[in-house]
Amino acid sequence: MPKTVSPARLALAAAGVTVVLWASAFVSIRSAGAAYSPGALALGRLLAGALVLGAVLLVRREGLPPRAAWPGILVSGLLWFGVYMVVLNWGEQEVDAGTAAMLVNVGPLLIALLGARFLGERMGPRLLAGMAVSFAGAVAVGLSMSGEDGHASVLGVGLCLLAAVAYAGGVVAQKPALAHASALQVTAFGCAIGAAACLPFAGQLVAEASRAPLSATANMVYLGVFPTALAFTTWAYALARTTAGRMGATTYAVPALVVLMAWALLGELPGALTLAGGALCLAGVAVSRSRPRASAPPAPGPDAGRKEAAGERHR
Repeated sequence: MPKTVSPARLALAAAGVTVVLWASAFVSIRSAGAAYSPGALALGRLLAGALVLGAVLLVRREGLPPRAAWPGILVSGLLWFGVYMVVLNWGEQEVDAGTAAMLVNVGPLLIALLGARFLGERMGPRLLAGMAVSFAGAVAVGLSMSGEDGHASVLGVGLCLLAAVAYAGGVVAQKPALAHASALQVTAFGCAIGAAACLPFAGQLVAEASRAPLSATANMVYLGVFPTALAFTTWAYALARTTAGRMGATTYAVPALVVLMAWALLGELPGALTLAGGALCLAGVAVSRSRPRASAPPAPGPDAGRKEAAGERHR
């Protein structure tokens, strides 16, 4: 009989799909962002994602989520799918890519803190150590990407920090909703709420789509179908089976994957600092997701045999 895959392995595989697709999004955003403004790009991406997720919902006949899941879906939809995507697109136009990467990577740290405060999650030493190592790696990658011509405005820094806060708040709000609804339901309706919140940018989207090159529009659709519809669903599936803090720490693999993808797909040869930072990111993720070994029972002392024999005589 074929062996069944354990839920833990499925959750780990789902998290892996998420980080790979989110890493690929940086390449697509670079292309689409040249032709679309921040709000229009977010709306186009969310509309594409909502259409795909809505079709899958109809095929699977999952229907509406239970009432208890709606508060978390509403908050995560507004913060993560709405605010986060718009302000991150905007912030990346005001600061260089390295600075944006460093600032947004404050998000997993905030997730761990908010998860401990509102979800009662335990911040174990391995999680904290792994996140510290990964954050140091993300800083190294960011510094190596900034270069001498890097730029940063106060507005851009504020927008990237706001994106990190919105991301963290959305994840922590999403976690309780997954106790009442499926990963597909939480993702689909969260995406739809985010798209509705971005509807004020509809005029910009129509105007820019009429003159945007086909490659930019194709990248926007790709962002909606894969890094949004698929990756957010696999994220929710994994989040339902672990803590928000550990899932947030997993996303520190994204900077390392971005470095590798830029090397393979764009021919951007990474420097020594970039490679070292990427290695630190992956090492930190491995530490944060590791589990302490079960302690072995204490070995019998030299007097154990004599005590056992004495016990036998007293019986």
